Formats: sequence, structure tokens, C-alpha cells
Amino acid sequence: MSPATLDTANRALTSWHWMLDAVRYVVDNGVKWANLPADFPPYRRVHAFARRWQVTGLLAELHDRLRNRVRQKEGRQVDPTAAIVDSQSVRAAANIPHSTSGWDGGKKVGGRKRHLVVDCLGLVLAVVVTAACNAGVPLLERLRTLYFSVRLVWADGGYAGRLVDWAAEKCRLTLQIVKRSDDMKGFVVLPRRWVAERSLEWIMHARRLVRDYERLPQHSEALITWAAITLMTRRLSQPARQALQHDLVGGDAARPATRTRPRSAAASVPSPAPAPAG
Repeated sequence: MSPATLDTANRALTSWHWMLDAVRYVVDNGVKWANLPADFPPYRRVHAFARRWQVTGLLAELHDRLRNRVRQKEGRQVDPTAAIVDSQSVRAAANIPHSTSGWDGGKKVGGRKRHLVVDCLGLVLAVVVTAACNAGVPLLERLRTLYFSVRLVWADGGYAGRLVDWAAEKCRLTLQIVKRSDDMKGFVVLPRRWVAERSLEWIMHARRLVRDYERLPQHSEALITWAAITLMTRRLSQPARQALQHDLVGGDAARPATRTRPRSAAASVPSPAPAPAG
């Protein structure tokens, strides 16, 4: 490869890094696209870059490759066989049209609802953003289309009813409902369901997702995917970061053994007593 070609490739790779960092900055810090710091490329280019990756499928491919690496790192097979479904209602901003928002009567929240499917490690498999209503059918259809290896799905009581029979007949999925008993009071960790609830809490760490500011539900799904990518990159780099921090702080393995300085012969001989005055 000629030096000119190598220089062009390095510049393109650096430009991609800047673009990815800029998009992650927007999602993580919750700023407007127009309020990107001057250190990043112009915000119109960054926004066009994010939209192009969403439309062409590069965003989903990057997310899936990172998830496969995390599963392999944790000693799991690449293709999951079980999943957990949960939903979250979030308030919508003033710019959200009424056609894509609604009212969740159970949680008394007006806005949109995020339906999330995660594996047993809490990694996102599929996401659907709709108005504040139940969207179990399109969510399970998307899950079956993307991951044919999944056979068992755990869900809460909101997905009970005819959806269980429909999932078994149409999607060949065993939808198992994990219900909360009447004897439970206060916050109780429910089996399997806590994995999806933890993933929703992880996603809420991104300030852009605290409230839904996107005019189209597809844009909200893309930002959730970006937040999941940030979480997985941190998860993959965690051992390397711990090792680096260990070396910088000076752990026991990196710190050289301390040696006691031998005392000199002159220092070992006691000094003579002073002569009496006289």
C-alpha cells in the first residue's frame, strides 16, 4: 500500500472515530445536535452520519457484533435460546406528535412505551417504541425474525392472555408469564424479570433517553441501540481498563519489592560519650 493510500485510510478511520464519539456524546450527555462542542465535526454531518448508519443497517450490525463478543467473553453461545421481555413508559417532549404518543393508564404516564427484549445477560436483542400501549405482537414478530434460536421468553403480566397462545401458534415461542403474587409488598426481585428491569435502568443512564425527544419512534429505537453499544464497549474494555488502572495506581504485581537500605558500619558503631566538662 502506497503512503498516500495509507494516509487516506488513516484519515477516514480517524473521521469515523470522531463521528462515533460525537453521536455517543449526544446520547450520553443528552445535548441537542446543534449544541455539540466545537471539538467534534459539524453537527449536521454528525446527524447525517447517525441517520445513514441507521437506514443502511450498519448500526444494527455493529450492535450485533459487539453483543456476540460479549456473549463469547462470558462463555455463552452466540445465538441465545431464551429471552426476557419488559416495557417502560417514558414521558414525551412537547415536540412529539400526538399520532405517535399516548397515555399509559396503569402508570399514569403520557408519552411513549419502550418494549425491550434482552438475553439472560441483559444484552438487547430487539426494541420496539410505540405509543403508550401494548405492542407484544410486533415485538415477538421482530424477535422471531432476528433470532430463530430463541425458544423461551419470560414476560410480566402485561403480556398475558391471548398473546401466549398466539406466540406458541404463530412464532413457536413459549411465553412464560412471571407474575407477582398478592402476598408481596413493596419492591421484590422477581425471577428472570429483574434482568430486563436492570437493562432498562442501564439505558436510562443515557441522559438523552430520560425523556423521549425524537419525533419518530424509529429514531428513539436507534438511540436506544446507541446506548446499548456504549454499554457493551465499556463491558468489553473493562478488564483492560482495570489492568491499566492497576498499573497506574501501582498494584502489588506492578510495584517493585521494597528493599531496606543496609546500615553502614559507621552508623552501626555508637558515637562516643562526650567528655566531661572540666
